[in-house]
Amino acid sequence: MKNARITTEKHVSLLKDKNLYVIFGVTLSAVMGVASIAPALPKMGRVLEVSNQQIGLLITMFTLPGIFLTPVFGVLADRIGRKAVLIPSLFLFGISGTACAYATDFSWLLILRFLQGIGGASLGALNITLIGDLYSGNQRATAMGYNSSVLSIGTAAYPAIGGALATLGWFFPFYLSLLAIPTGLFVLMVLQNPEPSNGTTLTEYLKNVAGSIQSTKVIGLFTANFLTFVMLYGGYLTFFPILMDERFGKSSFVIGIILSGSSFVTALTSSQLGKLTARFSEPNLILTAAVIYISVFLIIPFTGNIWMLLIPIALFGVAQGINIPSVLTLLTHQAPTEHRAAFLSVNWTVIRGGQALGPVLLGTIYGFWDITGTFLFTAGLALLFVVISLLMIK
Repeated sequence: MKNARITTEKHVSLLKDKNLYVIFGVTLSAVMGVASIAPALPKMGRVLEVSNQQIGLLITMFTLPGIFLTPVFGVLADRIGRKAVLIPSLFLFGISGTACAYATDFSWLLILRFLQGIGGASLGALNITLIGDLYSGNQRATAMGYNSSVLSIGTAAYPAIGGALATLGWFFPFYLSLLAIPTGLFVLMVLQNPEPSNGTTLTEYLKNVAGSIQSTKVIGLFTANFLTFVMLYGGYLTFFPILMDERFGKSSFVIGIILSGSSFVTALTSSQLGKLTARFSEPNLILTAAVIYISVFLIIPFTGNIWMLLIPIALFGVAQGINIPSVLTLLTHQAPTEHRAAFLSVNWTVIRGGQALGPVLLGTIYGFWDITGTFLFTAGLALLFVVISLLMIK
């Protein structure tokens, strides 16, 4: 009873920390760029006269800058400070994202999405970096779980909000990007984080970063994240809305509500990560998630009743809730403060690679096959995830 009371007090203290809420704001900005427009993709395609194979470029162009720039921003965050990178990133994200609402054609929209992607390139790495800087031990795992819950709530709320806004006009979801600007102001005025102290030369620093990412386990975790986000951004966020549109003829708003379902389950699941990791190891949780992914993507294409889709949607939410925060917790343990931002930026680059490749890869499969084949291919990626979990992580 005494240990339980101490644990509860720590969790209450954690939830009183203003820094954690600033991190939540950064996390909500990081996930906004895709989740808020995903339900509107079919409508955008029709209004802008773009095919289903091409519309995924709105996601790819947003995620592409992160592949190249996130490591650069990670190095800068370690060398000159977290805030010096985070604040201008949030402002650029908010301004260019809002400008997307005023794009006159698809080409301009892609350019503005690329600029917004530059602003968003550092957000997903630095929010996790800040958790690693500010917390340790089980408190870090708990904070990671809370942050993943917030991410999932955002992933749940943004599709519903974006889908509702899209009923007013295809461009309305882009106005949500304005929220990143007050978040940047909160980072400036409220966040109190320990900035890293780097007395090493740049060459030695880069050598230390390179050495920390070469272990089999770290490479396995990077690969797991890559596959996770190929499946999420390709199979789920891009082609699940298309399946809902093609097979059931549902509106953007209804698609957004359905997408929200799995994210609420993810939020509930990840909020219990501290308890789960006290009973099960992170590698076992990751392997369990990989097996669930296979089931989800095998069930979806053969479900003819829209209500029955709630089963794979809920299962997907559970898998996300135990997989993503478990991978991030394991990775954060591997990185010392002096180069944590760069280390986690490599992970974010891997994630961005999965996000960018997912819609394009599965769009190609969709073009050669059909919507059923697209999901079967995604199930094959989940099977590869199981193999990686067994051989490199567990």
